[in-house]
Amino acid sequence: MLVAAFRGWNDGAQAASLAAGYLAKLWGAEQIADVDPEGFFDFQATRPHVSLVDGITRRIDWPETAFYHARPRRLDRDVVLLLGIEPNVRWRAFTELVVGHAQELGVELVVTLGALLADVPHTRPVRVTGATTDPELMASLHLQRSRYEGPTGIVGVLHDTARATGVASASLWAPVPHYVSTPPNPLATRALLDRLAQLLGTAFELGDLDELSQAWQTRVDEVVSQDDDVRSYVGQLEERYDTEAETDVPSGEGLADEVEQFLRDRGDD
Repeated sequence: MLVAAFRGWNDGAQAASLAAGYLAKLWGAEQIADVDPEGFFDFQATRPHVSLVDGITRRIDWPETAFYHARPRRLDRDVVLLLGIEPNVRWRAFTELVVGHAQELGVELVVTLGALLADVPHTRPVRVTGATTDPELMASLHLQRSRYEGPTGIVGVLHDTARATGVASASLWAPVPHYVSTPPNPLATRALLDRLAQLLGTAFELGDLDELSQAWQTRVDEVVSQDDDVRSYVGQLEERYDTEAETDVPSGEGLADEVEQFLRDRGDD
């Protein structure tokens, strides 16, 4: 499987990219390849950074899109992680390069992580949604058919390229409160990891994220309590959240077995 996340338009409060980075650290993933940024970035829009090594030597850090290989102990398959920044130009060439390399590595399923700013309260559980354009995958993994119309980011183009080349793909999205969009948002990051764990049929050690989430919510509660207008607005969001019908995907029980069966069926084809 390939799990991908990109900083930028698809990454509200950096919840998605932090989730992928968390997995890379948790699994001790090793970098196996990167994409040359020269052909995909406008360096006036996405500027490289200069840093000092040992306080003396100047080093230029270029926008990086890197593949990492992991062998999670609790899984019976390898995972490739793709961490990067949404490129500025040549998206079709970029996604063809990514999907082509994924195919060379034997990837059978692409899962992207995304986060979007939304009218949701910070005081309620994060409802992660899953979507796909693959009818078989939708039925097997209990995902929703993607019905979105409008501007898209690199995640949308990556899914379209995967579909065109016959690689199954799915996306997981976490909404983050638009009134507190400054990163990080550990609640949304944890929700994405929980949902991904359901798909992979495993459990992640997220104790440090639990502590960060509690501290984050306490800080936001304090700020909201000091502004009557914001407090009233959050109350309206809570009321809407509580009265809306559940639209999230199922709990995930049995999803891991269905993932394996889906991949075996595609291999037979």
